[in-house]
Amino acid sequence: MADFCLVDVFGTARFSGNPLPVLFAADALSDADMQRITRWFGFSETAFLVAPTEPKADYRVRIWTLERELPFAGHPTLGACHAWQSAGGKPAGGTIVQQCGAGLIEIRTVEQLSFAAPPLIRSGAVDEAEVAEIAAFLGIGRDTIVEAQWVDNGPGWVAVLLASAEAVLAITAPTTAARRFEVGVVGPHSSGEAAYEVRALFSDHRGAIIEDPITGSLNASLAQWLTSSGRFTAPYVARQGTALGRDGRVTVEQDEAGQIWIGGQTLTIASGTVEL
Repeated sequence: MADFCLVDVFGTARFSGNPLPVLFAADALSDADMQRITRWFGFSETAFLVAPTEPKADYRVRIWTLERELPFAGHPTLGACHAWQSAGGKPAGGTIVQQCGAGLIEIRTVEQLSFAAPPLIRSGAVDEAEVAEIAAFLGIGRDTIVEAQWVDNGPGWVAVLLASAEAVLAITAPTTAARRFEVGVVGPHSSGEAAYEVRALFSDHRGAIIEDPITGSLNASLAQWLTSSGRFTAPYVARQGTALGRDGRVTVEQDEAGQIWIGGQTLTIASGTVEL
């Protein structure tokens, strides 16, 4: 038996964000166990809390998708931290320190949880042939892509900037693809509380294309790109999930040292035990 909870991350109200199952004290589970459990839950990711191996870490999380383990992901970071706190976890220092495959991630608890965006694994311009293939994948003309960048902080994201939020929402997401894709699409709003509309499309373990409701890792790397390129300045709010009937909000802040912080609301939707 293991305790677990289901956390709604980045939503504006209950059942409006990205759901995350979190299993506690999962040290005895094998990789195969974690993959099987993740596929059974059927959400984009499942988080498993295990004992930290780094002295500076308050806890350690292993993050699994339907296909593989990720070194880092955004909504599992905030959701796992929320679950750890809800179970009585207390940080050793002034901020919470999470250990994951990407190393140590700092998490602030001012008003809402927010994580320090990790460094990009891959950045820079995307090959023109790749951009054309992404345009075809999205069902849009190559000339509608304003710019494309590698913004990979673990999952493998390529970001494409469109001229407007309306153009982002007009995309009809494909259901399958001949090869693997992890594509983030972003476009500016002309008015309202949100500066950008974001969509995230990626391949699952069967080759189907999944649209993620609200994606912390993508919003983190988008913020690093958009602020460093001078296209936008933080703080700002990004909206995601609209195309799926969700109502996600991601807050983006930048401190004096230039560190990007990604935050959002976290709510426990359900809790209990699962027989393993």
